[in-house]
Amino acid sequence: MKKTNPIYQVTAGNPKKLKKPVIWTVVTNINLFSFMFLALFVITIYSFFAGDAGSLDIKTLWLSWGGILATSVVVYILERKATHATFHDGYATSADGRIRLAEHIRKLPLGFLMSKDSGELGNTMMNDFSQIEEGVTHILPQLISGIIVAFLALFGMAFADWRMALAMFAGLPVTFLILWGVRVIDRKRGAAHTKARIEQTNRLQEYLTGMKVIKAYNLRGANFKKLERAFYNFMKESIKLEGVSGPFYLIAVAFLQIGLSMITMVGTYLLLGGTLELPMFIIFLLVGSRVFDPLVSAITQLPVFTYQAAAGKRIVDLLEEPTMQGDGEAPKDHDVIFENVTFGYGEDVVLHNVNASFPKGTMTAIVGPSGSGKSTMLRLIARFYDPQNGIVRFGGVDEKTVDPEKLMSKISVVFQDVYLFQDTIGNNIRYGRENATQEEIEAAAKLAHCHDFIMALPDGYDTMVGEGGSTLSGGEKQRISIARAILKDAPVLLLDEATSSLDPENEVEVQQAIEELVKDRTVVMIAHKLKTIAGADQIIVLDQGEVKEVGTHKELMDNHGLYRHLWDIQQTTAGWQIN
Repeated sequence: MKKTNPIYQVTAGNPKKLKKPVIWTVVTNINLFSFMFLALFVITIYSFFAGDAGSLDIKTLWLSWGGILATSVVVYILERKATHATFHDGYATSADGRIRLAEHIRKLPLGFLMSKDSGELGNTMMNDFSQIEEGVTHILPQLISGIIVAFLALFGMAFADWRMALAMFAGLPVTFLILWGVRVIDRKRGAAHTKARIEQTNRLQEYLTGMKVIKAYNLRGANFKKLERAFYNFMKESIKLEGVSGPFYLIAVAFLQIGLSMITMVGTYLLLGGTLELPMFIIFLLVGSRVFDPLVSAITQLPVFTYQAAAGKRIVDLLEEPTMQGDGEAPKDHDVIFENVTFGYGEDVVLHNVNASFPKGTMTAIVGPSGSGKSTMLRLIARFYDPQNGIVRFGGVDEKTVDPEKLMSKISVVFQDVYLFQDTIGNNIRYGRENATQEEIEAAAKLAHCHDFIMALPDGYDTMVGEGGSTLSGGEKQRISIARAILKDAPVLLLDEATSSLDPENEVEVQQAIEELVKDRTVVMIAHKLKTIAGADQIIVLDQGEVKEVGTHKELMDNHGLYRHLWDIQQTTAGWQIN
C-alpha cells in the first residue's frame, strides 16, 4: 500500500519528513485574522454611513488597523518559519536520499547493475531526486495545506451559515472528479517523457564516449540519426507532458473558483430576503477570496506532482531491490573451493557444474579460449555474483553466509581495465586502505614500481588524475592499481589479465610489481600469455564453461590436451611479422 501512495513515493519513502513543512504551511495559510480585522473595519465604516451608528467608532478603526498590522507581522514570522522548515527539510531529504541510494546500489549484485543502462541509473540518482526535491519543497506542502485549509474553512464557515458555506464550495466535487480522471493521462505521459529522457541521456553518453571513433572514422550523417531522434523525441514528449492534460486542470480550477461567484449570488439573494446580515456577507466574501488561493496554486502544479510521484516510485523501487545477503564474519582461512558451481548471465549459462580448488598460499592460473568463463570464476570468488547452483566456499564457509563487505576485506582485485577516480594519485592508491599514511602509500608505490614516474609529475602524489585515469598511460594506471592492492594487503589476490594489453617495457615493470604483490598470498590469475604463468602451482584449463584439465605446466604439456594446443599456437604466432 505504501509503495503505491503518491506521498510515500514523492518523499522517496520518508513521508515523516513532510510533517514540519506541512504544519507550518497550514498555519501560515489558515491565518485569516487579518481578513477578520479588515471585515471589522469595513463594517464599522458601513455602520456609520448607513446611520446605524451615531458617530464613527474611531477606537474600533484603530483596533482594526492595529490588528491588520500585527497579523501581517505574525504572518511574516510564520512564513519565514514555514520556508525554512520546507526548504531545509526538503533538500535535506534529497541529499540524505541520494547518499542512501548510492550506498544501497553499492550493495546490490553486480549482475543487477550490469542489466541497467548507466543513463537509467544516472537519471534516478540525479533527475529523479531533483524532481522530488521540487515536490517536497514547492508542491506537496502547498497541496496538502491547501486541502486542509479548504476543509477547515468549510467546517468553520458552516457554523456561521451552512447555506453560504455550501455555496462557497459548490464546485469542489466537480473539481476533484476532473482531477481524479486526468491522473491516468498524467501517468502515461510522464512514463513516456521519462523514457525519452533516459534514451536521450544514453545516446548523448554514447556520442561523447565514442568521440575517438567518431573522429577516427569521420562519422556523420546517418550515423547520428539515433542521437537526433532522441533529442526530437524528448522535445515532443515534453510538449505533450505540458499540453495534453493542461486544459483539464484549467477547467478544474474554473469549477473551484465558481465558489466566489456562488457566494455573491446566494449572499445577495439571502441578503435581500432578510435572512443574512451584511457583516456575515462581507466576511464570506473576504474569506472566499482568500481560501482558494493555496488550493488553486497547488492544483495547477498537480501534473508536475504526478510526474514527481513517478520519479519517487523509481527511487523506491530501486531502494527495494534486494541486496546481497549474508551477515557472517569472514573466515580466517583463505582457501577457495568451487563445488558443482553453475552460473549464467540471464539465459546464457557460462559455467557448468564446475569443481575447482584454490589452496591457501598457492598461485592458480586459469586459462582457456575466449568466452570459456575465466573472468566469471574470478567474479564469483569476489562475490560480485552468487552462483545459481552449487557453492563457492571461502575458508570452508559458503560465501552466501558471509557479509559481502567483510569478505571483500580479505580480497584484492587487479582488473584488466583499470579505473582510476577523478582525484589525486595519492588518494587513488589510498582507496586500498583509507587510513594509510603518506609513507605507507609511497612504500606501496615503490613496490609497484610507480614511485619514480609519480614523482616526475608536476605535483607528485597530489597530481590530479582525469576521469577513469585518462591522463595516464595503460601501464601507469596498472601499476597504480597494483600499488592500491599492495596497500590493501589482503590475503587473497585476484588478477584479471593484468598484463594482456601492455607494451613490452610496461609489461616488464608491471610483472615485477606483480611479483611483489603475490608473495605469501592465495593468488588466482587469468592470463592469455601462457609463458607468464608457467611457474604457477596449478593451472586450470576451461573450455565452454567446463574444467577440462588441471595440473602444473609440465603435467599439462605432457598431457597433450587443450593447454598444449594453446601453448603451441602461441609459440607459433610469437614469431609472426608484418611484411
